[in-house]
Amino acid sequence: MSDASKVIPFTRFRWEGIELRAYKAEEEASFRDVTRQNILGEGPGEEPLSYVTRYFEIQPGGWSTLERHRHPHCVFIIRGTGEVVLGEVVHPIAPFDCVYVAPGSVHQFRATGEKPLGFLCVVDRERDQPEPVGRTGL
Repeated sequence: MSDASKVIPFTRFRWEGIELRAYKAEEEASFRDVTRQNILGEGPGEEPLSYVTRYFEIQPGGWSTLERHRHPHCVFIIRGTGEVVLGEVVHPIAPFDCVYVAPGSVHQFRATGEKPLGFLCVVDRERDQPEPVGRTGL
């Protein structure tokens, strides 16, 4: 049995050796100025994890897709300020706020401040695909 334990160094809201990816396919115009890094849960030796930890960053004035799905999200805001749509309610969010997105809940994250909105998002490794809902950017 090999030890796959590791430390992934962090510098300026990026994790060393972790690919910076587009949030979704560019053809989907349902979001603006969002990137992601899949930090833990998909790398070599991480197969025992039942979850994936991802970092999303939304540039000022940007937003994620307005969507819903059957899997829950656990979200920790670590940078910037913004809003999260949960159902029909818009909540302000700031560093160290924690957001629970329940299964089936319509949700969207928006960067409303002058700096990027960054958050860690933990989801099940095996999960359903998101279902876009209504208009973008509301």
